[in-house]
This record gives sequence, structure tokens and C-alpha cells, in this order.
Amino acid sequence: MFTGIVAAVGSIKSVTPLADGADAGVRLAIDAGGLPLGDVALGDSIAINGACMTVVEKTDDAFAVDVSRESLNRTVGLDQPGEVNLEKALTLAERLGGHLVSGHVDGLGEVHSFDQVGESWKLVVDAPRDLGKYLAYKGSVVVNGVSLTVNSVEDLDAAGRQCCRFSINLIPHTIAVTTLKHLRAGAKVNLEIDLIARYVERMLSAAKA
Repeated sequence: MFTGIVAAVGSIKSVTPLADGADAGVRLAIDAGGLPLGDVALGDSIAINGACMTVVEKTDDAFAVDVSRESLNRTVGLDQPGEVNLEKALTLAERLGGHLVSGHVDGLGEVHSFDQVGESWKLVVDAPRDLGKYLAYKGSVVVNGVSLTVNSVEDLDAAGRQCCRFSINLIPHTIAVTTLKHLRAGAKVNLEIDLIARYVERMLSAAKA
């Protein structure tokens, strides 16, 4: 489990295919970017842009993970070198500063707009329509591994486009310490919906059966 509070911005240094063929996964070599690795062991989990991955190699300031083709097909930002948001798995001794996050990407969103408003930034994202029921005003959502609060939500069905459009306010600190600063209109983002909302939906659907 994670909190969605990014601990460091690292960078993917290399992407190496694990086998031949289009279905092969890749090994990512990642510079930890200041993320302390002293308490990380082989087999531990680290969230990379919101996707939970298992450490298979480690040095004092870098680590490697293997990413399956299934994960590559369902996420963005894990198939090429570049900056990534990093968070180690939560321990029971830590403060839960964000919200409970599983590190399992539920779908890809698309940035509709990203504009500065005063000292902050307004991020507007179009989510797949089937994730819309899990998004609520003042509820939680994870975007590229960052726990954020939904400021508005609207289901759209116009001009052949069906989606759930939601907005988020990003304070200067979040912009400074995550990779969200690089987002632009049209960019794809990893989304994870609130874990509690997922269970509520399941309980309600089971009660109707």
C-alpha cells in the first residue's frame, strides 16, 4: 500500500527488453533521485508514476524493476527514459498524508487543460466514462502516483465523446516536487480511483443481486 505522497522524483535511465517479440516486458534501470534505499530489499515494492513495481536489483542510489507487457499496455511513462514520481511502500509507523493507494492503475486519463490560476495550477483531466462513478467532489484520485483532491466532476456525452471530466487544484509545492509540472493538454496520465469507492460500488452491486 501507498499514500500517494511522492517521496522523490527519480528518472528512468534505460529500458531493456526482457525477451524477443512484441509481448516481451522490459527491465527499467531507475536513478532513485534522492529516495533513500537503505531500508529497501530485493522484492520490496516501489510505486513508479503510480504503478506498484517490485525491486529486482538495487545499489545505494538506483534500482531496477521488471515491467510486464500487460503493465506497459495499461500505463504511461514506463516505456521510455524520463522523470518519474517515486514512493516506497507504506509502513504502519508512517503518517497517512494522502489516502490509501494500492498502486494498481485503473485506467488512463487525458489532460484536457493545464493552466496557472493565481499562484496555483488547475489541472483538468478526461477520465474513461466507466471510472466516472468513482469520482466525486472533494473525493480522492491518484494521478501519476500523486494523491489529489477532486474539485469538480462532470459526465460528458457530446459530439460522440463520452468521458468524465474532473478538475484538480495543484499548489506550488506539488508542482515543485512531482513530475506533474511537465503535463500538457493531450498528455496521457495514470489514474487510480479511491479504494473505498471501489468497495462501496461492489457492496451496492452485490446487495442488488
